[in-house]
Amino acid sequence: MAVMVGKGAMTNSIEELSGSNMLLVAGSNTTESHPVISIRMKKAVKNGAKLIIIDPRKIELTKWADKHLQIKIGTDIPLYNAMANVIISEKLYDSKYIKDRTEGFEEFAKHIKRYTPEYSSKICGVSKEDIIYTAREYAKASPKSAICYTLGVTEHSCGSHNVQALANLGMLCGNFGKPNAGVNPLRGQNNVQGASDSGALPTDLPGYQKIERVGVREKFEKAWGVKLPKRRGITKITAMDQMLLGRIKCAYIMGENTVVSDPNINHATKALESVDFLVVQDIFMTDTAKMADVVLPAASFAEVDGTFANSERRIQRVRPAIEPVGNSKPDTEILIELFKLMGFPQNFTNSSDVWDEMRNLAPIFKGITYERLEKGQGIQWPCPDENHPGTEYLHKDEMESNLPGYFAGVDHIPPAEEIDKDYPYVLTTGRRRSTYHTGTQTSRATGFDLLVPEEKAEINPEDAKKLFLKNEEKIVVESRRGKLEVIVEITNRSPVGTIFMSFAFPESTRTNALTSDAYDFITETPEFKACAVKIKKISSNHL
Repeated sequence: MAVMVGKGAMTNSIEELSGSNMLLVAGSNTTESHPVISIRMKKAVKNGAKLIIIDPRKIELTKWADKHLQIKIGTDIPLYNAMANVIISEKLYDSKYIKDRTEGFEEFAKHIKRYTPEYSSKICGVSKEDIIYTAREYAKASPKSAICYTLGVTEHSCGSHNVQALANLGMLCGNFGKPNAGVNPLRGQNNVQGASDSGALPTDLPGYQKIERVGVREKFEKAWGVKLPKRRGITKITAMDQMLLGRIKCAYIMGENTVVSDPNINHATKALESVDFLVVQDIFMTDTAKMADVVLPAASFAEVDGTFANSERRIQRVRPAIEPVGNSKPDTEILIELFKLMGFPQNFTNSSDVWDEMRNLAPIFKGITYERLEKGQGIQWPCPDENHPGTEYLHKDEMESNLPGYFAGVDHIPPAEEIDKDYPYVLTTGRRRSTYHTGTQTSRATGFDLLVPEEKAEINPEDAKKLFLKNEEKIVVESRRGKLEVIVEITNRSPVGTIFMSFAFPESTRTNALTSDAYDFITETPEFKACAVKIKKISSNHL
């Protein structure tokens, strides 16, 4: 079994990053997407830590970095494998940790032999000297070397293997189960961790309990008084395809602007148009909500009572600052009322009742009560009983799976859609601090218009020169799926041959009309970070 990297959560805590000896930040524009966490990273640098950034773009955090490895998009695995090659060949690994806590080391060592710094540098576009330097510094700073990554690692067709390659580095140097270390995915949305924790995944019931595991389904069937499917569910990617095939007749979307945030939005739009009945539950009338047969107005975070879970697995109390506006209701109330109308009334009167059911069915939450949450700053799972303080970092004595961490050798898989003579540029997408994600909320605050009034395509000066482009000129960006008009921003943040755009301005620039259908073959996470496009100049008269 491969090492479990925190079930999608950080293995360590945010504050611990301040005390790390080295931070390896991969595919994370931390200052823009996780500004609070970036402050801890800067604090670590001030305390003497090494900071190495692995990212195709020159993000703001590179100004603080000891080194920036500006890899070609989609070449993470060769880089991490080459680092492992150096660590093993120079015997910089933690042999005792590997012997006591892991399996598969010998096979892994053979697997990565061909990924020499020389070999991988040709794929990654990073010098062999920088690869060797990074590997040595990561090993030298262990066991206080922390890896942090986000969507720049996972939103690839080989995203799961990218994460496994990082986990291999963590195990090599004994950085799991140690303070100020770990492999830490920084979660990308408000309470996305809480949604995963509570079973909003096709593979899991609350508390990451696999539906096909012996005894799990039976426990929930007894508690809920219904029979549950014996198989895991399907992902949203698969569900959209099933809608187009007519096999899914109804869709219920909560808190997601699907026709803006999904890849290849023409495909997503057609899928939602294909169902017989579409329900959207959201706090605003989004583009997706406008397509719905029924819109259920939900209350915002400031109007609800309950718990949120953040990126470091910390369960925190949330209390209403105001009463729900208009006809809106908290999500919990809407769902409880629907249960009642559908003939399955629930014995819940408030959010505390819901939480108590979840903690009594999910061992990792067992010791977290509302009474305890009222007294402090939240509690981190796993928390097996009410005397347990919560878990600051995972895997202290053994892996959470109770099995040894397994070294799984993975190989380079290029992006599903590579550039060619017809589509010679790579489009990569991401977030901007001021607008964030789809702009569903931030676009309604007029102050943000002053910071980022419109979407722009960031283009390297060398590419702009070849295309005879000037700042503020308008271009057409076209992929095999769609095209759009956008304003140019010439900047060296983007490497040569690459353009960067966010998808925060759906009213004018639907970036995901361009992005690829490709997705990770294990998690079915879309490949937002790489698709092939071509660029055409329109005019120089933009005002």
